[in-house]
Amino acid sequence: MKKYNISKASELLGVSPQTLRNWDKNKILKPSIVMDNGYRYYTEDDLNNYLSKVNHKYTFEKLEKSKVFRDPLYGNITVEYKLLWDLIDTREVQRLRRIRQLSGVSMVFHTAEHSRFGHALGTYYIAYRMCNEVTDLKNQLSEYEKIVFLAAALLHDVGHGPYSHAFEHVFGLKHEIITCQMIEDENTEINKVLSKYPFLANDIAGIIRHDGKYPLIESLITSQLDVDRLDYLNRDAHFTGATYGVVDVDRLIRIMRVVDGQICYNDKGVHAIENYLMSRYHMYWQIYYHPVARSYEIILESVYKRIKDLIVEGKKIEADVKSLISVFKNKDLEGYIDIDDAYVNGMIKQLTKSQDPILNDLCNAFMNRRLFNYIHLKENEENTILPSYLNDSILLNYYYKEDYVSQVAYLTYMNFGKDYDINNILIKKDNELVPLEEFSPIVKGFLHSGTKKETRIFYGIKDNGVKRYV
Repeated sequence: MKKYNISKASELLGVSPQTLRNWDKNKILKPSIVMDNGYRYYTEDDLNNYLSKVNHKYTFEKLEKSKVFRDPLYGNITVEYKLLWDLIDTREVQRLRRIRQLSGVSMVFHTAEHSRFGHALGTYYIAYRMCNEVTDLKNQLSEYEKIVFLAAALLHDVGHGPYSHAFEHVFGLKHEIITCQMIEDENTEINKVLSKYPFLANDIAGIIRHDGKYPLIESLITSQLDVDRLDYLNRDAHFTGATYGVVDVDRLIRIMRVVDGQICYNDKGVHAIENYLMSRYHMYWQIYYHPVARSYEIILESVYKRIKDLIVEGKKIEADVKSLISVFKNKDLEGYIDIDDAYVNGMIKQLTKSQDPILNDLCNAFMNRRLFNYIHLKENEENTILPSYLNDSILLNYYYKEDYVSQVAYLTYMNFGKDYDINNILIKKDNELVPLEEFSPIVKGFLHSGTKKETRIFYGIKDNGVKRYV
């Protein structure tokens, strides 16, 4: 029988050697072989037996009385498991209350003030309903896998920075990576909750990373029709008043099936999927890609860029930017957790009085909705804006942005080739699985319509030609 030293065993299990030593001490996982010199060796049976216990024999404590969140979309959102309630109560998840879901969209739709916390709960709720209402899922998921699914739904956006993606673009970060760090880092409150169950943190992060251990759950968390999209489309439609974005979640859950380890949908409810795809398409063009919202976010990006450049130059910044510096220079997770919309707003508010004329102007533009101008640039059309910016590095760096947006109503191999990883939506018809585009003429029409693309030029010179920052 194969045996593994502590280094190899830790690699196979995805934990640190020190964690294995702690498990040995606490009688969680003891090696079968301990040499006189203290070296530990784990047999295949040691590892397999433990993995089996982790995946199938854990029991998860339920709350004496279920907790309820009142939600404007779903009514009552119920939390039954203590583990999930403890996760909700962590500082990292509570931080999401202080981060807007839609960033600059509130500059267009004034009621779009909802938080990523609400979206996290909504995503969890849809996952909870699937676990309890989709018979095939109830039969296939163990309690452990159910917890992995619910926790991944709850935590999928926990690594988001303030004001959505602007922060990531400037500082070279990805919220998916930060999310996994928050789940797996031993110093976070999330990890302290999850570490009571060995492997749980790694398995949840693995869902976010798409490591392939739980492909069924991965497709439910991230695919073309997943719990994340089902919530944010309905939630964002509700708070923007965009009725064309409403999705029939009830119907989609009722027609969901699991065949051969794959999510599919009963052919009787295909119209609900068609409506979902059309709603998603309209929401992107009318809400998420709205040029006024993008102008606001681009100004924020310029604020970040100017602060970053001043830090590199060693210039004084008249605001508390310690956390920002720690993230920029050291990729510090604690500093990242400290940064939310309130932090950014307070910082920018202080910098409206900055001695740096560029930072002063950009911060005032952000605070007072002094948006950049923009034009739509047609294909092969001459860019008449760029020449006046080329001779001024300040204008070019902070007051000019070429913004490319595109959207496909439905993705399939037809768009990208068979080597591209696409989760096709499958339809169950007469006990056979058929790709959606082969069943629905509407979706087939989507494919032949191609990709809608648009180029916008955002620029910051005032209408009278006077430079803003002078």
